[in-house]
Amino acid sequence: MAGEQDSTERMPVIPAEGLTTAQAEAAAAFEAERGVPVFGPFVPLLRSPELMLCASRMGLYLRYGSALPLRISEFTILIVAQAWSQPVEWAIHHPIALKAGVAPETAQALSEGRRPDTMSADEALAYDFSTELTHHRAVGDATYAAAAARFGEQGVIDLAGINGYYALLAMVMNVARTAVPDEC
Repeated sequence: MAGEQDSTERMPVIPAEGLTTAQAEAAAAFEAERGVPVFGPFVPLLRSPELMLCASRMGLYLRYGSALPLRISEFTILIVAQAWSQPVEWAIHHPIALKAGVAPETAQALSEGRRPDTMSADEALAYDFSTELTHHRAVGDATYAAAAARFGEQGVIDLAGINGYYALLAMVMNVARTAVPDEC
């Protein structure tokens, strides 16, 4: 993937003894909600405990409760990860996207910064929507109408939400130079 980060992590995991009370409480709440300790983008976000918890809850909705099929959500996350040159986001979501049905050659094209020619109609729509939103800071009328017809208004908002949420996480990890976890 283009744009690999400098390897000097700015905001690594905070040792348990170094956590403030608010950070320890937020880390415990995160683990209770998600069933796993703080990881990936939430490691730097823990520096702002309430923001981390709000971001986590939004992510849970966007991943598991949105109006979009998982394949489209994960495909969109890959678009955002590539647009922001975010290797952690890519490493976490690439296998999930493939398992959800994104074709390997489609993901490969995204990783190379190319428009995939192997996309399904829904993927092409999500691609057009996401790239217009990223590059033009807006979505054209034809793309909006097609997305609303296919995904409904809630789906359009959820698609915009996925773009915005994963851009936020990418920004945080790019600032923090979050390292790709060994297990990815």
